[in-house]
Amino acid sequence: MPWSMQDYPASMKNLEKLTRKKAIAIGNALLADHYPEERAIPIAISQAKKWIADATEQERHDFAQEKNPTKTDKHEANPENARLLDAAVTVKYQDNEWLVISEGAKRASERFDTKEEAIKRGKEIADNKESHLKIYKMDGSLQKEQSFE
Repeated sequence: MPWSMQDYPASMKNLEKLTRKKAIAIGNALLADHYPEERAIPIAISQAKKWIADATEQERHDFAQEKNPTKTDKHEANPENARLLDAAVTVKYQDNEWLVISEGAKRASERFDTKEEAIKRGKEIADNKESHLKIYKMDGSLQKEQSFE
């Protein structure tokens, strides 16, 4: 069931208002893509916290001025997202950077200068998705696989 600023999961209660607003917006989009609530909630909270931390003051200001998310907001569902929900998360080296990408995705979700940063983020994503993490060496060979199920 989608959420609003007045009706949201208890786990979002202690979030700062702007972070909660972002988590609700992300969560509603995930629900529209058929993510189950128990998986959408931690993903939405994690992504909202990351967005708030990385956003500029202007981006935060602009988002604060946007209308609050509602239960009836329309989201374009992407059927590919449901497939990627269970896909393993991969950390691999390509074009002089470390990528975090779900298997089968067309593009990386994030890019890092160091392998350590990519692994840390890959673990967070795999844990949220209750999936697997595959870590590759710079030469492309599999280094380690870890389950978060």
